[in-house]
Amino acid sequence: MRVMKVIVRRLAMKLRQPFVTSYGVEQEKDVLLLEVQTETPKSGFAECVAMPSPYYNEETTETALYIISKFLIPLIWRMEWQSREDLWTTRFAFRSVRHHEMAKAALEMAVWDAFAAEYQQPISQLLGGVKKEIPVGISVGIETSLSHLLKQVGNYVEQGYQRVKLKIQPGWDYVPLQALRSAFPRLQLLADANSAYRLEDAEQLKQLDSLGLVMIEQPLEPDDILHHAQLQAKLDTPICLDESIRSASDVKKAAEMGACKVINLKPGRVGGFAESIEIHNICVDNGLELWCGGMFETGIGRLHNIALTSLPGFTLPGDTSPSDRYFERDIINPPVVFSRPGFLSVDPLVGVQERIDWSEIERSQVSKYVFERPEI
Repeated sequence: MRVMKVIVRRLAMKLRQPFVTSYGVEQEKDVLLLEVQTETPKSGFAECVAMPSPYYNEETTETALYIISKFLIPLIWRMEWQSREDLWTTRFAFRSVRHHEMAKAALEMAVWDAFAAEYQQPISQLLGGVKKEIPVGISVGIETSLSHLLKQVGNYVEQGYQRVKLKIQPGWDYVPLQALRSAFPRLQLLADANSAYRLEDAEQLKQLDSLGLVMIEQPLEPDDILHHAQLQAKLDTPICLDESIRSASDVKKAAEMGACKVINLKPGRVGGFAESIEIHNICVDNGLELWCGGMFETGIGRLHNIALTSLPGFTLPGDTSPSDRYFERDIINPPVVFSRPGFLSVDPLVGVQERIDWSEIERSQVSKYVFERPEI
C-alpha cells in the first residue's frame, strides 16, 4: 500500500452545550480531519485531537496543521505498507520529529485506517482487539450548582452509563463529590483534576479517600511524575495519570516509581495506534488498570477509540460516549449509539470510510488542504 494523496479538512462543529474544566470553557470543536488516499483507491480517516489553545498541552490545531503539512506528510511519501508489521514503521519514521504527538497520531491513525480498508481487515482486529462490546462512562464538567449537577448525573445514570467522572478544582471537589456519593451510593465515581492541585494540597485530596472513588485523575502537573508518586503514597484512592502519559516510556517510569495505579490512554495524545498498543502491553505486564479517555472526538475518533478499547487490557469503562453527547449532528452515519444501556458495540469496520457522512463534513468545513504524492 502506498499513499498517493493526503487531504486535511478543517471543520467547526458546535457543541451541544459548553463544557467547563479547570482549563476553561469549550463551546466549539475545532477539528482537523485527515484523509489519506491509496492507489487502489481506498481512503483512511483520522482526526487530530489538538485544541485551539495550548492549555491541555502545548499543541494547537494551528501548530498541528503546520507540523503535519510541513514535516510529517513528506515522510510518508517514502513509505510502503504490505503487512501489519509495516504499520509500526510509521511510528518509527515520525520519531525524527520531536514531540507533536497529536499531529503524529492524526496521520499515523489515518494510515492504519487506510490499511484496514485496503486489506479488508476490521480495524479492531488489526489492533489486536477481542471484545465485541465495551462499557462506557461519561465525563461531567464543572457545574454552577449542586442541584443541576445531581439532576444531570441522575439523567446519565438512567441512560445506563457505567461510571461518572466529575471535573474538579480547588473549591469544587469534596462537596460535589460527597453529594454525588450520597445520591448514588453504588455509582462508579471518579474525579478528574486536570492538574489543578499541588503536592501541598495532599491533605485536601486525602479527604476524598472517604468517598470510595475509583480514582483521582491527574491531580498534579503533567511533567511531575515524581510528586505523583509521593502523593500516591499518601492516598488510599488510586491515582490515574492522563496528561503525564505521552509515550510508552512515560508509563514505564510511572510504573517503576509507583506514581499511579491507573492509566488513561488517549491514542491521539500519545502518537497513535502503535504507541497505544505498546502502552496497553506495559499496563498488562505491570498490573495497571487501563481505560480509554476522550477528547471531544467526532464519530471518526470515537470509532477508533472503540476499536482500541476492544483490546483485552482495557479494564475500566472509557469516555467514549454516543455521538449525541456532544454534537447535535455527527460526521458519521449512523452515529455512535448504545448497543444496550451503557455499552457500545465494536463494529467490524474495515476502516471508517463506510460510515462517513459527507454532507455533514461539507456543512462543517472551514478550509481544505490537498497534498499529492510527488513524482520520485
